[in-house]
Amino acid sequence: MKKVYSLGLAAVALLVLATGCGQKADAAKESGAQGKEEVTVKLGIIGADTDVWDNVQARLKDEGINLEYVKFTEYSQPNTALASGDIDLNSFQHQFFLDNFNAEHGTDLVSIGNTVNAPLGIYSDKIKDVSEIKEGDKIAIPNDVTNGGRALNLLEAAGLITINPDKKQAPTVSDITENKLNLDISELEASQTARVLQDVTASVINSGMAVDAGFIPTEDAIYLEPVDESSRPYVNIIVARAEDKDNETYKKIVAAYQTDETIKVIEETSKGSSIPAWVTFGEK
Repeated sequence: MKKVYSLGLAAVALLVLATGCGQKADAAKESGAQGKEEVTVKLGIIGADTDVWDNVQARLKDEGINLEYVKFTEYSQPNTALASGDIDLNSFQHQFFLDNFNAEHGTDLVSIGNTVNAPLGIYSDKIKDVSEIKEGDKIAIPNDVTNGGRALNLLEAAGLITINPDKKQAPTVSDITENKLNLDISELEASQTARVLQDVTASVINSGMAVDAGFIPTEDAIYLEPVDESSRPYVNIIVARAEDKDNETYKKIVAAYQTDETIKVIEETSKGSSIPAWVTFGEK
């Protein structure tokens, strides 16, 4: 009887040990990449829509990488947070915006991968076509140098104003040489241009802000920015500090983004309004 009892205790001990090992193995799988400790990367974004990044995040779990979203409301914030080390990466801006930020603030932030090209659009709650814009109408545009200049170029492309050809890359309101309709152009923080539609005839709105406001750019914009080689400076990017540009974890995040799976989500969530830039313009 003593031998039987001893054998029973040994069997129970082995069962407990095996169960414990199994639980640890399951936990390792859940935490990512064969038991490796999960790495959390703080990603700065603007806007409420995280569908594309959620899809990327699901695939990064297999690499042991967890994305923690840090949401901002103004374009001036994510680069400052990245430069100061409060976040690890950000994804909200195009290359032209980044270059201007670095020049103005003496920072050394760099692109580590292309995401999408999101055409700028003119939107209105009052009219259906730019041809309906009339004398003295009020038009809202972003007030930062890069998006403001881009908006003015868009108004020119729509036939509403003429800009000094020497100032084409980054024009300001003072560079308008012809305003035949005497349009009242109001400059606002980019996040506000969608919110003032009730107060203006039309507003130039960044694609992400337009989607957050419930618009489908390809369907709802009364004039949408054409996409061609001149769009290259406006390709959206993933940005890191210069010293982290070769960080292996960050490279894995870029690789997980630049996939066919991501293309499908971009097409679904933007209704075809955003274009996978790594396909059209290259990975960087």
